[in-house]
Amino acid sequence: MASTDSPAPADTALLHLIWLASPALPVGGFSYSEGLEAAVEAGLVGDERSAGDWLVEQLHASLARSDLAVVGSAVEAARHGDGQRLRALDAWVRQTRETSELRQQVEQMGRSLGEWVKAGVPFGHPQVANSGFTYPVAFAVAAAGTGAAPRQISQAFAFGWSENMVQAAVKAVPLGQGAGQRILARLAADIPQAVVHALELDDDHRQAFTPMLAILSSQHETQYSRLFRS
Repeated sequence: MASTDSPAPADTALLHLIWLASPALPVGGFSYSEGLEAAVEAGLVGDERSAGDWLVEQLHASLARSDLAVVGSAVEAARHGDGQRLRALDAWVRQTRETSELRQQVEQMGRSLGEWVKAGVPFGHPQVANSGFTYPVAFAVAAAGTGAAPRQISQAFAFGWSENMVQAAVKAVPLGQGAGQRILARLAADIPQAVVHALELDDDHRQAFTPMLAILSSQHETQYSRLFRS
């Protein structure tokens, strides 16, 4: 017999975060490798160990210092109705994308998330629907409506990124599903530390300096054979 008790707000927030971070969300995250496919082509990644090392380093050196820091700041701005702050964070994301592919990724995924919110999901700040925000800011604004803490929202964002990147590695290296799950376990173990680091960064210390990723992304734009859009 089904319980008639009302769900706890924390339970609802958790389910909404799982929903937002799901690879099944129709935002197109599965179609991007963020330079990983070019790293495979260049011989920098070729097996489970090197793929895992690459993604863990990317989590800490790239995602934690840039997009995760943006997500935490954008959640607070959305909850305070600070549109100017959101636009400034969004502009920073666009300006720090060093190749056309990486910029197109955050713009396309942000638009798709806005369309998803407009479709009538039971949460999500209406501001994201027609904002044209890049994906990190759009995700934060949508997640702000769940009531979850910025730390939890940032963890969900990082885990969603990890799942997409692991699946990119499984296809591009290629790897077996077991290897993919072991890499995901490595990433999951490091996400809490990465989020703590990200949430400590203010505007003066947030950064996007990953020259190797920028070089590989540029090479990927003219790569002869490829599976992914970045």
